Amino acid sequence: MPKIPFWVFIVLAVIHFTAVRVDVMDVDASQYAHMSRDMMESGNYLHLYDRGNDYLDKPPFLFWVSALSMKVFGVSNFAYKLPSILFALWAMFATYRLARLLYDEQAARMAAFILGCCQGMFLMTNDIRTDTILMSWTITAIWLIKEWDVKRRLHYLLLGSAAIAFGMMTKGPIAVMVPVFCFVTDWILKREWKKFFHPAYLLSLLVIVVLLIPMSIGLYQQYDMHPEKVMDGNTGTSGLKFFFWTQSFGRITGENTWDNGAPFSFLFENMLWSFLPWILLFVIAMILNVKELVTQKLRLNAQQEWLTTGGFILAYLALGSSSYQLPHYIFVVFPLAAIMVAKLLKDFFEGKYTSLYRILKPVQIVISVLLLVAALLTFVYVFEAALWTYFVWTAAVIIWLWAMLKKEVSGKIFWSGAMAIIIANIFMTNHFYFELLKYQAGSRLGRLIYQQNIPAENITIVNMNDALEAMHFYAQRPIKNRVDTLQQITSGNYLVTSDDYFATLQKKGIAVDIIDRGAYYKVSELTPEFINPATRAKSLKQYYFLRIK
Repeated sequence: MPKIPFWVFIVLAVIHFTAVRVDVMDVDASQYAHMSRDMMESGNYLHLYDRGNDYLDKPPFLFWVSALSMKVFGVSNFAYKLPSILFALWAMFATYRLARLLYDEQAARMAAFILGCCQGMFLMTNDIRTDTILMSWTITAIWLIKEWDVKRRLHYLLLGSAAIAFGMMTKGPIAVMVPVFCFVTDWILKREWKKFFHPAYLLSLLVIVVLLIPMSIGLYQQYDMHPEKVMDGNTGTSGLKFFFWTQSFGRITGENTWDNGAPFSFLFENMLWSFLPWILLFVIAMILNVKELVTQKLRLNAQQEWLTTGGFILAYLALGSSSYQLPHYIFVVFPLAAIMVAKLLKDFFEGKYTSLYRILKPVQIVISVLLLVAALLTFVYVFEAALWTYFVWTAAVIIWLWAMLKKEVSGKIFWSGAMAIIIANIFMTNHFYFELLKYQAGSRLGRLIYQQNIPAENITIVNMNDALEAMHFYAQRPIKNRVDTLQQITSGNYLVTSDDYFATLQKKGIAVDIIDRGAYYKVSELTPEFINPATRAKSLKQYYFLRIK
């Protein structure tokens, strides 16, 4: 079994922290960043607003911690991303503690490292959304409640309940559903019926209710007390009902009208890249766990656990049944998947499934090689880089090859993937994302507006339907004026507009100064046309920042 020293976790943490150098990305991360900044500036932590408009889609916890971070460190990429990166690292620790309870020290370290270096985790620390913190609170709750289950010390249950409450304040009822899924399946399969009835659960429920009071007051004040407000074309919207029911369960019942037509397989299809390089091992672990359970006639002994497998399956069934799905929705159960993979690797290293191990080891090495090649393509083909980048990649690959060829290195099926995905994401974070975000118009425009101290009320976004959320964050002021066509031309005012509308102004003979112009692209929706340098120009649009003379 591979020995994972503490210092490699430090290296992994440093690599995740380099993401603070990368701009926040449109649409969600930029929107959350400027909403957090506005919250910090207003001092109103109970009600959520997006450029002065009521915002009901997400609970407040991400905005709270991001606003507080900005209050301490100032408005910057670092301040917005810091809390979520810290929560990501804490999720690794909570995964380690849970896996150590379920298995042993080495399996626990593997589980934490697998979570920390899957592709989804690297994405979460670059493109900051609510899912990073949700994942952290959820796995923390599962770990602490399992500690209570094993040691029967009440403070573990109460702390786990607090983690559930904070998870709900991050992204809703899914934070309580996943822990319930985990323990219900495990206890049923072990026939531990008494664990379903314990007086301590009343205290647990009380902790959750008490901690949810501030958020609930805010929702009630902002929406339930004002039924005249129009939300999504309707009046009489209840903030409390939306949070506790419509936002999550309404996507299954149809009460929530959001529907992107995602099939039931959508989340698994996205795991094929987001859980690299561990996805094949995860699928094998899942199949083996289900097969073992069926062989045992759906009954576990006291030494076995189905907390991870059952929790993952039931969570997937719930999330996959939603009428609206995005790739990052499944990230909440990545810690459970990481523990399942660690358990499979532990079995391999202890001599189980030897034939399967002999097949999977070379396959994992091939996956690792492909990841290294993909990293090379990001700076050779997609976005060309300076010569020193080639030397760094070459040195990293030499170290990888040395580890794979050295007989003394144990656990190569583990280290091949871990090292390859880390190397790949060093280049993704420090080269690919930097080059990609040069095409994010909002970042450039926002900084320009801030540097020139242009009042927000003097700026109008005209005939641009694309998101410019980053502009509000980097301008450090919400730009509320947005129209399809200018009704009044005012000398001295500023316009952010498209090349089509710029041509219209020229035809009308309206004199303007061009402050800035450039090509832009919706960076969160990469296409082969954009990735290919030969066809990239076809996928780009043009923006103009103008001052009316």
